[in-house]
Order: sequence, then C-alpha cells, then structure tokens
Amino acid sequence: EIVSDAALVDIVEQGFDAGVRFGRQLAQDMIALPLGPPLRYVIVCSPAYAEARGVPRSPHELIAHDCIRRRFPGGTLAAWEFENAGETLEITPEGRLTLGSAHQEVQAALAGQGIAHVFDDYARADIEAGRLIELLPDWTRKLPSWFLYYPNRRHPSAAMRAFIAHVKAGQ
Repeated sequence: EIVSDAALVDIVEQGFDAGVRFGRQLAQDMIALPLGPPLRYVIVCSPAYAEARGVPRSPHELIAHDCIRRRFPGGTLAAWEFENAGETLEITPEGRLTLGSAHQEVQAALAGQGIAHVFDDYARADIEAGRLIELLPDWTRKLPSWFLYYPNRRHPSAAMRAFIAHVKAGQ
C-alpha cells in the first residue's frame, strides 16, 4: 500500500514501513537512502508576465511582484530560500494566489498569474520550451535530495528488504 501525503507523518506511529522525505526533515533515529541527486529550486514566470511586470534582478525585488505562494498541509506558508556568493536570504513571498502543490504553481505561472518557486524538475521542460522564464539563476540554492527513510530499530519485512535492495541497486 502506498500513501501520498505531503504532511509530516510519524511513520512509526502510523505503522508504515518507510517514508519518503526531503533531506532536511529526517529524524535522527532513521536510516536514510538518497533517492536522487541534490535538488534545485527555480524561480519562474511566463514570458507574458515578464513583459507586463518586468523581472526582478534580486530576491529583494520580489516584494513588488505577484508571487505564487504554497501552503503546506499543516497550514504554514513555504519560505523561499536563496544563496549567492555566500549570502543567504529567506523570504516569505506576498501574492494574491496561494496553492497547495508545485504542479498547480507551474500551471499558474504558465497562465501568467505570477512568479513561482518550484523544483527545477517540475519546470525544466517548460523553461526549455520557452513557456517559462527562469529568474534569478545566480541566486539558486542546492538542497538535499529526497530520501527513503525507515526506522533503524525495527526489523524490516522481507518485502521491505527487497525494496531497500532495489533502491540501493539503482544508486
């Protein structure tokens, strides 16, 4: 059984064998296997939005733009993190539109509704096709990858051991 939920779930308490979580959100008592390379966020907008509103030259200028915000299942708004030449910056953007998924954010950006902050993988094809413009590329920050994680104090089932072996073989 596979459950997809963006909330931070206690996999032990909920009876799950394993979970997938962003690298910075792993508990200390878990075994974690990376599921890919480090992640990269991109800031994007449509060409129509850029033509009508201009483009920010630094993260500080985002305050003058319609940013497409994300609300997590727990209710908090996602902060946007930036890094350039050793300077780090975190902002909680302002905007008229708040959504619950990266796919929705990409669709809103494609429709010219504002500037989105999503993983590169979600926007790359639209950037390469010219449907989205990447903004502030010098401020991009690399982040840990997604991880498969599971308790280190529980003996995994045969099926879980086979799945772990499959994940390790793919690395």
